[in-house]
This record gives sequence, C-alpha cells and structure tokens, in this order.
Amino acid sequence: MKKLFIISAFVLGLFNLSAQDYDFGDVSKSELQEKYHPTDSSANAAILYRNVDISFNYSENLGFVQQREVHVRLKIYNKNGFDWANEKVYLYKGNANIRENIKGIKGFTYNLEGNKIKKDKLKGNAVFEEEASEMYTVNSFVLPNVKEGSVIEYTYTVTSTSPFIDDLELQFNIPVNKLVVNVATPQFYRYNRFLNPKAKFLPKINERSNDKRITSTTRNVAKLGSGRGGGFLSSSYDMNDTDYKEIILFLDEENIPALKSESFSGNLDNYKAKLSLELSAILDNRNIVRKSFTSTWDKVSKAIFDNENFGGQLNKRSFFKEDLESLSSGVEDDFQKAFLVENFVKSKVKWNGMYGKYAQKGIRSAYKEGEGNVADVNLLVVAMLRSLGVNANPVLVSTRNNGIPLFPTRDGFNYVICSVESDGDYALIDATEPFSTNNVLPLRVLNWKGRVFKENGSSNWVNLKPNSKSSESTMLNVTLNNDFTATGKVRQNITTYSALKYRQKYTGVSKEDHIKALEADKGDLVISELKYENDKDITQSVRVSYDYKMSDAIDEIGENMYFNPMLFMEAKENPFKLDERKYPIDFIVPFKENYLVNIALPEGYTVASLPEPLAIEFKGGESKFVYFAKVNGKYLQLKVELEVNNSLIQPVDYKDFKAFFEKTVEKQAEQIVLVKA
Repeated sequence: MKKLFIISAFVLGLFNLSAQDYDFGDVSKSELQEKYHPTDSSANAAILYRNVDISFNYSENLGFVQQREVHVRLKIYNKNGFDWANEKVYLYKGNANIRENIKGIKGFTYNLEGNKIKKDKLKGNAVFEEEASEMYTVNSFVLPNVKEGSVIEYTYTVTSTSPFIDDLELQFNIPVNKLVVNVATPQFYRYNRFLNPKAKFLPKINERSNDKRITSTTRNVAKLGSGRGGGFLSSSYDMNDTDYKEIILFLDEENIPALKSESFSGNLDNYKAKLSLELSAILDNRNIVRKSFTSTWDKVSKAIFDNENFGGQLNKRSFFKEDLESLSSGVEDDFQKAFLVENFVKSKVKWNGMYGKYAQKGIRSAYKEGEGNVADVNLLVVAMLRSLGVNANPVLVSTRNNGIPLFPTRDGFNYVICSVESDGDYALIDATEPFSTNNVLPLRVLNWKGRVFKENGSSNWVNLKPNSKSSESTMLNVTLNNDFTATGKVRQNITTYSALKYRQKYTGVSKEDHIKALEADKGDLVISELKYENDKDITQSVRVSYDYKMSDAIDEIGENMYFNPMLFMEAKENPFKLDERKYPIDFIVPFKENYLVNIALPEGYTVASLPEPLAIEFKGGESKFVYFAKVNGKYLQLKVELEVNNSLIQPVDYKDFKAFFEKTVEKQAEQIVLVKA
C-alpha cells in the first residue's frame, strides 16, 4: 500500500511532499525548531502528517475483518496546543456479534535539547480503557513530557468484525500539512459515499481497483474399510480460490486549512470536511445482493423503537401507578398533566449527564435509584403520561454537538425527548433540564429536527426550533447628579430562552457573586438592593431589579456634560469583525432586546444635542433596530430596540448583517451633551 501512495504522489507531481520523510520515528530537527506554523501563525498546534489506512483482510473463521491503521505526527507550538497530546479511540460494543479491538499502540514525544533530539516513549501503563456509554468503550493515552515546541507521534491499529466504516475526518481545528487516506473494500461490500456538503474544503477522492484472491480450505472426510473393526476415517483437503475486486478510495492532500471558530458559529463539526461511507448492501460472489442496508429515516426509526431499551420501556408502568394517581387527581387538561408529570420526574429522577437514545438503567431502576441518562428520564415521562391517557410520544433528536447526519443512520440520533399532542397543539418536554418548560428546550437540543414515534407505529418529523422570540426588556431610571455620578434603578423582565440562560447562570449563586457578575466589565459601577424573582418558578418570566451608582458615567469638558444615555447597558463592540465569513451566524433562537431609559436632568442644565433617531432593517425585516431619544421637560427619554427574527444568517448575507450590526453598536455609543442653562 505504501508503494501505491508513492506512485500516486509521483503521478500527481507532488515531489515536494514525497521528499518529506514521514516514516515513524524519523522526526527532523527542522520540525522541532519551527516556532510557528508557516501559513497559520495563530495555530497552537499543527498536524504535520496524518495517515489513515483502512483495509479488509479475509479470515476463514471470521470472514472479512476491518483493519484501521492510524499514524499521526503533530507539532505543539504553545501551551494552548497541549490538548492535542491526548488521544481517544472509541470502540463499539453495542452488538455481541461485533468485536472491536485496539492493538499496536506506540507513541513518542520528541524535544530538542541543545543540538540533540530527546525521545520520551509512551508507556503501557499510560493507556487507559473505560466505559464511554452503553454503546462504546474508550481507550485513551497522553503522550509524555510535552512542552512548547515538542513534536509528538503515535500509531495504533483498530480491528473490527463490522463492515460499517466510521466517518473519516478530513479537516481539523488546526492546520494539516499532509493528509493521506486509503480505504480498500472488497467488492462484496457496497458503499454509498458522502462528502459533507456544508464544508468549505472539499478534497478530491480518487478511485482505483485491485485484483484480489481468497483461498479457502474445505475438509473432506471419508470412511474407509469395513468389518468388525469399523474401518477408519480418511481426510482430504480441497483448496478453493475466489477472485474478487478490491475497490480503493484514496486521497493525498496538503496544506489543509484549520477549521476556525467564528463568533456565533454554532457547532463547527457541521462544517468540517469528512468522508462518510454508508454500507448499502452485502453481495455474494455472483454480485447478487444478499442483504440490503439502504435505509430511510422510517426504517432507522423503527429499528430504534423496536429495541427493548427504547420502545420496550414504554409499557412498564406498574411501579409508578400509586404516585401518579395522587399527582394527577382532578386534573383534566392534557398539557397541565404534562406539566405536573414533567416537574414530578425532575424532582424524582436526576439526569446523570449522559446522553443516549437508549435507556441506560431502564425506567424502573432509574425511578427507584433516582438517577438515569437522558433516555431513562424522558422515556419515563412518556410512559407516565401515556398511563394517564395523554397522547405522549418519544422524540429522537441529534444534539448540537452530534451534528446533522448526512444520511439516515441510527448514529444520527443520540438523544430523546417527549412530545405531547392535544386539540391540534403540541408541547415538547425535556425533564433533564431543571429550568426548561414546555417548548423551551435546553439549547443542546435545538438542532435540526426531531423524529416523533406514535403509538400506532408511524413516525414523522417535528420542528425543534421555537416559533416565538425570546425577549429581554430593561427599564433604566437615571438621575444625573451635580457630582458627575449617575444613580438610579434597573428593572428587567426576561422570558423563555433568555430566562433559561439567566436561571442556569444565577440560580443558586450567592447574592454577592450575582452582583459581582453584573458589575463585571461595566466601569466604576456599584450595585445594591438586588432582587431576583421567579428564579425557580419556571412558569413565570425572570424579574431582576437593583439600585446602582456609576461614578464614571459623565465627562466634564469645560462647563458641559457628556454622557452615554445607555450608561453600562450599551453594546461595547461589534462581535462580527471578520471581513468575510465562512460559516453561518447562529443565534440559535430569535430574540428581542428592549431598553427604555428615563433620565432626570441635573438642575441648571439643558440638552444641547441629541442623537438623531434611527430605524433600520436587515433583509426585509429579518432583523430590526430602532433608536429614538426625546426631551420631555426635565426628563430625557430613550427607546432602543434590537430584534432578530431569523436566528440563522447565511455567509452570503454576512457583510450586510455586519454593516447592520455595526450601525447598532455605533448608535448606542453616541453621547448626549448637556450645557449650563
């Protein structure tokens, strides 16, 4: 296989890359002396070389066994790159018929000491195995003695009796100097291939084939002789050859750019270059389909539902019957029942932090032990509501960190919530989040769509994104004093997702720490008399109020006063600084921010100038901004509104949205001038 790559490089004219020696252990002084990446000086680390070689070798006992060989060489530029010295390898254990093992783990850290290269070997006791989930174990290791400037290198091989191939990552959060990937599959396994269409880097996948042969042995046994001794057995062996084609996909790429985070970019993995190979069929040696794997979301959904740890949990009801009867007595409305059950489960069973579409302990054990994974908790909600006659169904979800699947696959779902339908309306419930309410799901869930399973066996998609805007309304009362301080009171009303985030951040936090957080980065601001209402009553909006004193609110120039009417509430800077953007802006949910400012003018001063009013829109009202100030006797009133109705801004619209947002920031920075009367 190595010869193949050298020939391919020659044909492609890549002499400069072929000349680089990437044999394991041949680390050069020039690699160790490199202080920063030549094409990306901001990189904390870089992949100097990554080779992934996947092949299938035939065994008479096991059939085709998949082998994945990985060889990585990495450069660490600074301390922020140290995490790249940690490697985790996940092995599937969710099927008794599939065996996956890791072998041949070898690794070294290279450092330059004086003019000599010092090697530190990865020791066997530094390799650990642990349970990652009900479906996977994880083998992890950390390369030793990593410093700024180190080069690390490791290799390992994973064997699997499964014909399913894990996704191949072709891009990372750091630059890649050279990437070589080779996937050789027998003609008996047919795959559909997918490159992530959202990726900006799309490598060329090459294809060729090899002639291969399987030689198998058949034992023939014959009985020879007769009579009272019974004769004897004779064995002979036949050698059988089967010729087949090996399909090879390969790529050889250099200078792959890092996948870099941009403000409000969401899950970057959704935009990562990767190759997915979907097993569509297994064929016999006559090229006739023996087993088809081509799937639809309906088939995937049914396969998951039929699992005992999913659909099998929903009929287990006797253990909670007594508790449920007392809870729901006299309640007729289905959504009220759902609210009561959701909060009962929240108080009864705590989420252990583990995702999963399948129950880890089973809802009965989770109920008795008071703890379980996502499926334990939310399948329990479904089972309880169904026992009350409510039309409740499980909803499969792919969380934000799981990305959006490229084709129908069970791995496309990693989470489950509950749906309640009544009188043409529906509510979505996740009882793992203490501060979530109906249709206000944890942000981790707001990704793509969910798949609802009905009791009659049918399934359909449901939109997870909220239809209504999250809002934050602020009333700021200001008194400008002759000692050039500003004092007053703030009142805030915060709803839905803004309320969820506020509760997650501040509920359970001491008042002192709460005040410190509100004062942070706000200049010479002192807050007192803080009140935080409805911190645990999730049926109500969050209400916050406090008094304040700001000592640096006013600048005196001559006999004039200059101040920003929004004081410490203004947007300090535009978070969108790049000239161009590769990925969408993802605010996750639409939102609205309102500010109503009432300013009592100091005695002996009048307003010399006010900011001009401004009302602007982005893309026909997808976002809006209004700024309006007026004087009313001894008072100055300011109204500011920012409304984002479409939470996903595509890169093609980035420049216009950046300009729109820049105007909102500039406007909020404008000052008012007061002169002595």
